[in-house]
Amino acid sequence: MAIKRETPEVNAGSMADIAFLLLIFFLVTTTLETDAGLSRKLPTTNDPSKIKERNLFRVNLNGSNQLLVEGQVLDIKDLREEAIAFLDNGRLYSGDGYCSYCKGNRDDLSSDNPQKAIISLSNTRETNYGHYITVQNELVGAYNALRNREAMRIYRVSYEDLMADYEDGKLSQEDKAVFKAKIEKIRELFPKNLSEAELNSK
Repeated sequence: MAIKRETPEVNAGSMADIAFLLLIFFLVTTTLETDAGLSRKLPTTNDPSKIKERNLFRVNLNGSNQLLVEGQVLDIKDLREEAIAFLDNGRLYSGDGYCSYCKGNRDDLSSDNPQKAIISLSNTRETNYGHYITVQNELVGAYNALRNREAMRIYRVSYEDLMADYEDGKLSQEDKAVFKAKIEKIRELFPKNLSEAELNSK
């Protein structure tokens, strides 16, 4: 007579508990990456037709990662110096828009003052991302160099040090307000008018 054997059963009672614990473990240990971007404030000029050509500094990166500034090929190591010369030009010798703190050549073909000076950056889809970021860094570096100069002249401390002190969590609200006012004053002298929109001039 054949012996009938019963199929052994697996006790699945604790499987739900194990799955729940694994789920909690992965939720706790997983890190979620946040997207990082470049903070940019667009130029305050609402009507592009009011932008004069001399107040536009055109920087273009083509598909071959060549840097073109005002239509001329430029080595990236010279970009910061060229941007500083444009921003600090101060074309006007007197009258409305005269820049008393500008130390540029006051070239008639370059910017009137830092408030009107706009750097227009454009690129193609084929542009290498690393090259694009390097160009961005050089342009931001030009603004920071001029802001550092003016902060040293007015407050005897660099703009970067002002920013570091402002972001220090140990400051009282009163001290933070003082640092914020100083930073805003320096930013007014050299506003970061860096645009990646297509701009037309008259």
